[in-house]
Amino acid sequence: MQYTTLGKTGLEVSVAGLGCGGNSRIGLGAGKSEAESIALVRAALDLGVNYFDTAALYGTEPILGKAITPTDRPKVVISTKAHIHSKDRQGSGVLPASEVIASLEQSLRNLNTDYVDAFLLHGVTPAALSPARSDIVPALLKEKAKGKFRHLGITETAARDAEHTMLDRALEDEYWEVVMLAFHLMHQNARKIVFPRTLERGVGTLLMFVVHNIFSQPELLAEIARKLAEAGKLPSSLAARGNPLDFLVHPSGAESLIDAAYRYVRHEPGVDVALFGTGSIAHLKSNVASILRAPLPDADRKRVSEAFGHLVGVGLDLPDYVAKRA
Repeated sequence: MQYTTLGKTGLEVSVAGLGCGGNSRIGLGAGKSEAESIALVRAALDLGVNYFDTAALYGTEPILGKAITPTDRPKVVISTKAHIHSKDRQGSGVLPASEVIASLEQSLRNLNTDYVDAFLLHGVTPAALSPARSDIVPALLKEKAKGKFRHLGITETAARDAEHTMLDRALEDEYWEVVMLAFHLMHQNARKIVFPRTLERGVGTLLMFVVHNIFSQPELLAEIARKLAEAGKLPSSLAARGNPLDFLVHPSGAESLIDAAYRYVRHEPGVDVALFGTGSIAHLKSNVASILRAPLPDADRKRVSEAFGHLVGVGLDLPDYVAKRA
């Protein structure tokens, strides 16, 4: 495993982080048993993964709580998240700070730990940032002082904020030490909007949507490419290939499209942890192997940037269980 420092937090984290949400939810999304999900977490630990990201919404906190023993706890870094939006999810309404603190306390019970390394506000819209700053952050900083979490963070709602508007504003603040954002082969605008700011301020970065459905489902990628070509956003010659990224797979390049997706983001300046989700130990091993491989050839990276660097908001579909609730 390779490790890096998570921004100014000082936390030494694996560059590959196990995301416990998404469609897989460490196996729960595929109907696997609790024992199988625990075994998956243990297999990640055996590979040297020490970063685990979960959230109240995912329903996987209790799995981590059982899989990570008291002996393991000092060696691992755990982040969890709490939604702050009131029922008006698109507006500026946020939950009372007391409810967010209650979510934190329940997460600690679920995780069977006295503290989490990072506590993030989950999927914050641009409209909700201001009330979060004024109402929730001051209360959370008091909980931080009590030792309930070590570092405060925030995540964007990528599907509704593809331009990173919320993070662009949040990075004006001093108290955000970790941010989670979307960045992948066909959604690269964080390179200009987010990463220069996080590097300057020493804010740790966690990447989501690195693979997700667009690169794991060939038929979906082909359909998206066709629609982008019809809209004049991709050359028809690229869309006609079915897989417009197939040029990345060759003997001196990537082994597969998924391999290319992980390697592309892993070596981007400003990236700390590439999160991946899986319910399979075999996929766990292959994902980690890809994240640990060398960067893609310079010519391939340049071609990706030139062909897809103008795209915004592609492939940011919500996980299935979240989309059904939205």
